[in-house]
Amino acid sequence: MGNQRLRSAMDHAGVTIEGLARDIEVDPKTVQRWLAGRIPHARHRWAVADRVDEDEEFLWPGARRRPAEALGSVAELVAAYAYRSDAEPSRWWTLITGAQNRIDLMGYTLYFLPEQHPDLIRVLSQKCAAGCRIRMMVASPEAESLQLREVEEHAPITLSARLQTSLIAFKPLLACDGAQLRYQDVPLYNSVFRFDDEMFMTPHLYATPGHKAPLLHLRRLGPNGLFDRFAEHFEAIWAASEPA
Repeated sequence: MGNQRLRSAMDHAGVTIEGLARDIEVDPKTVQRWLAGRIPHARHRWAVADRVDEDEEFLWPGARRRPAEALGSVAELVAAYAYRSDAEPSRWWTLITGAQNRIDLMGYTLYFLPEQHPDLIRVLSQKCAAGCRIRMMVASPEAESLQLREVEEHAPITLSARLQTSLIAFKPLLACDGAQLRYQDVPLYNSVFRFDDEMFMTPHLYATPGHKAPLLHLRRLGPNGLFDRFAEHFEAIWAASEPA
């Protein structure tokens, strides 16, 4: 299988095998062996990660703790957080501002996004005007699933109140032809936030508000991986949703 993470990072950074070998001061065949799956020595890992502007732990998961092994099904898992609130707002903002082609957002209310990022609507509007497709899904105000979830969470600010706040916040964005907002009324097992080929995914836990739920950061490396499974999940619900 080789190291698809390193290959993808080199592609994104515009770095060739020969160029990386020259910058790190190794033979190009050494870089080829790294791409084939061999793990570099620590000093080379640091240098490569810095050159391609990527985390060492992402390029070589567990390299500091165990010998080389196949990445397998976890290859697309960038990071995992026990709580969504553990992910720094700056990490979200980096993905939001970095997306160029598509942004897909799905949750019960999406309330926390404009609350956490005051400049969100302006930035999304600019991206939409530049050709970025933006699709958003929230629960229908009349959805039975929303009411059940509201009783479950028993939060001081109800889901219905958060939903109405979100609808007001996102309304100016809908003036752009490339932005769509839909209502869904299905059992929502997780929330999905896609930014081109990167994604945050939050599984829903019983009686647990979103900020206390786990969060997975995924990055697409190829077809049929974890990323595509959750992207297909979004598409299935989008197909069953209705325009708001």
